[in-house]
Formats: sequence, structure tokens, C-alpha cells
Amino acid sequence: MQTNPNSATLLIHCKDKKGIVVSVTEFIHKNNGNILYLDQHVDHQEKEFFMRVQWDLEGFAIPTKKIGDYFTTLVGERYAMKFDLYFAQNTPRIAIFVSHLSHCVYDILSRVSSGEWNIEVPLIISNHSKLKHVAQQFNIPYHVFSISKENKTEQEQKILQLLRENAIDSVILARYMQILSPQFIAEFEHQIINIHHSFLPAFPGAKPYHSAYERGVKLIGATSHYVTPELDGGPIIAQGVTEVTHKDTVENMKRKGLDLEKIVLSNAVWSHIQRKTLIYNNKTIVFE
Repeated sequence: MQTNPNSATLLIHCKDKKGIVVSVTEFIHKNNGNILYLDQHVDHQEKEFFMRVQWDLEGFAIPTKKIGDYFTTLVGERYAMKFDLYFAQNTPRIAIFVSHLSHCVYDILSRVSSGEWNIEVPLIISNHSKLKHVAQQFNIPYHVFSISKENKTEQEQKILQLLRENAIDSVILARYMQILSPQFIAEFEHQIINIHHSFLPAFPGAKPYHSAYERGVKLIGATSHYVTPELDGGPIIAQGVTEVTHKDTVENMKRKGLDLEKIVLSNAVWSHIQRKTLIYNNKTIVFE
């Protein structure tokens, strides 16, 4: 399913007040826009209003480049709104970061090559050469940056420069086994998506499935979130769980876990590229 290629999407949040929905929809209606989607949510505890609205730009009275300015003047300032405006004609350019495991990157690239996702993947970045063959299968440039404690800062700067040169909008960490520095994260704030198993913090370390097996867990899961300087503590976009029993071996648990990671990461990326996620404090509003 693809988004209307000639549409605009507004993600809005502000303090909850009367008249917000009417003001936003009137702005669109009076300028000859046809609303394709509208969803809203009120956090009654925080008294905060959230909204996502998408409309057809065919025949819209305001030129695309001026919509943000007009909306600020006519609606945004009145409610002290914070908003992001996106246009479907701007295809997201996404870099994928990988290390040793290929299940997530294969799933992502399959969705792109089949036309399921309307994104561009100009490059894949890794700290190892192991998955170069994956990039070659999809004819995507593969760049290796070996990372050590001594060269981490220098290598991250090279990576950032490469991302700038390729006009990258977002980064997917498809089981990239390196911790990004706060400086790197700041350059792509709320634009880096990570995936990991949901044993954290109970079973950290290199062999979480072994630890979980020894404890006889009955559920395993996966979590996808935006990356922040707090390790694995960023706003959660998507999660999933699957059952295991005493009959499952460590290998069975790994297989189920890897399958779940692909699904959860794809759900998170889909919400992100469809502009359905709105971050407030350290939580996400994920519109349907």
C-alpha cells in the first residue's frame, strides 16, 4: 500500500484547547484540500493534544513551499503548536547499518525491491565486511568502517560525512552491534531506529537466549525504538512477543526471536516512513 503521491501530512501537538480540530480542518477545507486521514489523541494527564492529518494537494490553493508558513500564521501560532509537515512526493532516503546478522536487512531490502515500501536505500554501512554479499545482491553500495575504542570518533565523523553526501533522512540499525555516540545521535535526532530482543534488562550480554532458556521463560519478544543517548532507552515504536515452552531448545528460541525481530522492525519502519509516529517526552504516539 502506497501513500497518495500528491498529499501532505501534518503531525501536531500542543496543549489541549477547544477548537483545534475545527481550526485545522477549516484551514485545509478553505484552501480546497480534501482530507484523506485524520486521527487525534488527548493525553488527559499531561493535557496535551496530538493529531495527524493527511490531505490531497490536488488543486490546493497554497503553493507547497508556502504551506508551513501559512499554517503557522493562520493556525499554529494561535495554539502555540509544534508541528512537522511532510510531503509524500519526497521519498525518504534511508541508510541501513548492519554487522553480522542478515535477517533484518534482507527483510527490509525485500520490502523495498518488491515495491511494498516507497523508500530509497542509497547505501549500507557496516563495521564488518561479512554482509557485503547482501548489498551486492540488491546492487547497493556497501561501506565498511571498522570501529575501535581508539578510532570511534574519527570513524563516526567519516560515516556522518557519507550520510550527508547521500542526503540521508533516517538510519535503520538492522542489528548493528555498535553503540552510537551522543554526537552522532544528535545529528539524526529521532531519525535512528533500532531493534533488539526484549530480554533487556533481565538477560543482557552476548547470550541472552541461553540465559532465558536456563530460567525457563515462557515469552520472548522484540522491541524497536528510536535511538537516544540512553542505551536502549529511547521512545518505543513497536513491540511483539511470541510464546515458548519447555520443549523449545535454545536454537528454537533464537529462530522465533529472529523472526519476531524482522516483523517488529518492519512495523516500526513502516510507521516511521508513513509519518505516523509523533514523539512527546520519551514516548511515541503511533497513529493507526
